[in-house]
Amino acid sequence: MKDETFNRALSRALLALRITLGVFLLQWGVEKFVVPQNTVVIWSFFYGLNVSPILGYVFGAVEIALAVCLFLGTFRTVAYGAALSLHAVSMFASWRQLLDPWGDPANHLFIAGVPVLGALVALFLLRHWDRGILDRE
Repeated sequence: MKDETFNRALSRALLALRITLGVFLLQWGVEKFVVPQNTVVIWSFFYGLNVSPILGYVFGAVEIALAVCLFLGTFRTVAYGAALSLHAVSMFASWRQLLDPWGDPANHLFIAGVPVLGALVALFLLRHWDRGILDRE
């Protein structure tokens, strides 16, 4: 495969990762504003922490900002690393659901987070070859 063909394919693959993972983070960020009580319940159940909806708004704003960074391909090391860390922590917190996918009717849905984690790892590892829409050639 020619370098030019490879570079074009890599660029498109990274764009696809950025867009889809950005949508993933955007949905979770927006949810913290639309249904703020969900954040309180989720943090209590999975992390054992009692948080106020205000903290949910802060995390929602951070997730939305990370989503925008992914869409644009900016601040790659920090944004991609933060998105990866955020999702890795949530995956670690849901280990019971991952190990018992049929114990509760909703548990089998948690496995969908595993390929998302893999995609975030791939995006982070390939960040030096990624070109955001604001980058100059």
